[in-house]
Amino acid sequence: MIGYCVRGLKRLPYLDALLEAHSYWFALRPAQGTTHIAGWGRKPTAARARKVAAEAGLPFVSLEDGFLRSYGLGVAGARLHSLVVDYSGIYYDATAPSDLEQLILSAEFMDAELARARAGIALLRRHRLSKYNSAPDFPITWPDERPRVLVVDQTFGDAAITYGGADASTFTRMLESAIADNPDAEVVVKVHPDVIAGKKRGYLLDAAREHGCRLWSQDISPWALLDAVDRVYVATSQFGFDALLAGKPVHCFGLPFFAGWGLTEDEQACARRGQNRSLEQVFAAAYLRYCRYINPYTGKRCELEDTIRLIAEQKQRHQKLAGPWLGLGFSPWKRSFVPDFLGRPQRMQFAGIEPVELANAEEGAQVVAWASSLPNSMVTACKKARLPLWRLEDGFLRSVGLGSDLVRPLSLVLDRQGIYYDASQPSDLESILHETEFDSDLCTRAAALRELLVTRQLSKYNVGERVPSLILPEGRTVILVPGQVESDASIAHGSPWLKTNRQLLEQVRRANPKAYIIYKPHPDVVAGGRIGALEDDGGALYDHLVTDSPMPALLAQVDELHTLSSLSGFEALLRGLKVVTYGLPFYAGWGLSEDRLLSGGADGAPEALGELSAVRRCQRARGRKRTLDELVAATLILYPTYVDPKSGDMVEVESAVEILQAQREKPLAGGLWQWLYRRVRNRFFRR
Repeated sequence: MIGYCVRGLKRLPYLDALLEAHSYWFALRPAQGTTHIAGWGRKPTAARARKVAAEAGLPFVSLEDGFLRSYGLGVAGARLHSLVVDYSGIYYDATAPSDLEQLILSAEFMDAELARARAGIALLRRHRLSKYNSAPDFPITWPDERPRVLVVDQTFGDAAITYGGADASTFTRMLESAIADNPDAEVVVKVHPDVIAGKKRGYLLDAAREHGCRLWSQDISPWALLDAVDRVYVATSQFGFDALLAGKPVHCFGLPFFAGWGLTEDEQACARRGQNRSLEQVFAAAYLRYCRYINPYTGKRCELEDTIRLIAEQKQRHQKLAGPWLGLGFSPWKRSFVPDFLGRPQRMQFAGIEPVELANAEEGAQVVAWASSLPNSMVTACKKARLPLWRLEDGFLRSVGLGSDLVRPLSLVLDRQGIYYDASQPSDLESILHETEFDSDLCTRAAALRELLVTRQLSKYNVGERVPSLILPEGRTVILVPGQVESDASIAHGSPWLKTNRQLLEQVRRANPKAYIIYKPHPDVVAGGRIGALEDDGGALYDHLVTDSPMPALLAQVDELHTLSSLSGFEALLRGLKVVTYGLPFYAGWGLSEDRLLSGGADGAPEALGELSAVRRCQRARGRKRTLDELVAATLILYPTYVDPKSGDMVEVESAVEILQAQREKPLAGGLWQWLYRRVRNRFFRR
C-alpha cells in the first residue's frame, strides 16, 4: 500500500495500475498498513514525502514521467502514457544508485529481449518519436555546407542538472569545448523558446551570442534537428539519448543515465558505472524494463510497442491535419466534436454552407464539410478559390447508438478526393486500396483486428439487444438482406441501378427463389427518423423480419448477404460470408465479393447500365485483387480517424475498439432530453 502527500498525484489517472499496488493520498501522516511513500522524483514537491518516509521508517518510491511520455506536453494537460517507478533512486540522480542503473549494470537480457530492443529503436526512428511529440517536424536547410555541431541548453535549476553533476560552469565549458573541438563547423545552440522570450532562464543564451553561435529556439522535433547536425553536446538532457538513437556522436558533460557505458564521450566518470554496454542493452533496461506503460484512454497496462503505435498515430494525424480550418454547414451539435477529429486546431471557424462564406477563410485554411450535405455549388466554389476541400462522414466503427439520436461518434472519415460511398468519383479509401503496398506487419495487425471485431461482435452502431434464435430450414440457403435509408447519399451515389429496399428484395428473390431470406430494416428507419420502410405487402419478398437484433449476431447464422451498398457487406466479409452486391460499395471490385454491376451479371438491369459512368469508372479504378486483411487495413486502420470521447484526443483503432466495448458494457443513458428529441424529430423532421 503506497501513500503520497502531493495532491498532484491525485490527478494522475490509473495510478494503481501503474504502481501495481493500492495507493492513496494523506494530508498529515500515512495510514496504518502503508508499505511505501511515493513522491515525484527529486522535485521540491517530494521533499515532504521523503521526510515523512524517513520519520515513519518506510521506503521512498520515486515517480517520474517515462521516456516516451505522450504526444503533447504534460504541462498542457496531455495524458501520461508511461511512468518510471524507482525503489532505490531516480534515473537522473547520478549521486546515488537507481533501479535503472542496476538494470544496465546487470545486463541480464536474453537474445529475444535484445532483438525486441533493436525493433523498438527502429520503431522510434521510423516514427520519429521522443519524450514529447507535438513539435513540428520539417527539414532544416542551412545557408552553407559547413558541418554543424549542436549544443543543447537546459532550463535553469532543473533537478536533472543539479543531480546530474552539472552547474552553470559545466554549460560554459561545454560550449567552449564544442567550439574548440570543431573549428570548421558552425555551432548551433538549442535554447528553450521561453528563454528567448525572457520567461525562463537558461545557461547558454548570453555565451552563445558572445561567441557568435547560431541560436535555435524554434519549436521543432528533436529528429529534425538531429537530421541536420553532425555531433551533439549535452550536459544531462535526454536529447542526448535521442541523438544516440539517431546514430549521432554524443559528448556528455554531466552524468545522464546513458553516460558512463561506453556509448558517449564523457567529461565525468561515475565509479558505479564504467562497464561497456551496447545501445540495445541500455535501451532494453530503460524502455523495456524500467518504464511502465499504460493506455490512458482504456486504463489498461500495455507494452512499449503499443504506446509507440498509439503516439505515432496521434503524431501522424496531427501532422496531416495541421493548419487553420473553415467548417461549413455544421449543426451546433456537430460543431461540438468536429474540432477533435481535426486535432483541435488553434484556429477554426464555422460558417454556413453558402459559397459566399469562403470569403471569410483565412490564408492557408482548409475547408471541411459533411459529405452528404455538401452542394455541388460549394465544391465548385472551393475549386475556384483554390481552397482544399475535405469531406467528413461517419466512420465504420461509429458508436454505441445511432447518429440520428445525437450519439457522439467515435470515428469519422476525412477524405480529400471524394467520399467512400460515392462511386462516381475517386476517394482516399479507393486510392489507398489501389496504390498501397501493404507490409506484413500491417496485414498482421489487420488480421488481429478482424478477429477481435468478430469475437466481440462489434459493428458500426452496436444497437439491438435481443440475440436472435432463428429456426432455420434445412437444405435452404439463408440470405440476409440489410435495409438501407433510401434517402441516404450512399444510395444516391453508390447504387446507380436499384434505389429502394423493395427493389433489392425483388432482385434477391428473383435470383434466389428457393432461398430463405431474412430482412433487417435499417435501425434509423426502425427508430422512425428516416425513409426506407416497406409497404404492408413487403412481407411476400422475405421469409423472416428482424428489427432489434445486432448485426454481428445475425451474420453468425446466415450463409450469404445481399446488399445495395450497405456497410453490412463489409462486416459479412470480415466473417467469411459470401457477399453479393447490387450497387457499388467501397468493398466491391477488389475480388472479395460477387459484384453484379461490375461483372455485368445484374439480371434484369437496363441494357445501358454498363455504360453508366460510375460503373465504368469503378471498373477502371478498381479491379486490383486484394486480400481481406488488406481491405481491413485500408478501411479500419489507414482511412478513418478515431477520437476518445472523454478526452477528445485522437487514438488508434485498437484503443477505439476497447472504448467501444466499454461503452457497450456500460452504455450512457440518453435521459429525458434524448426522448424529447426523438419525439420532436419523428413528428416534424422525418425524412
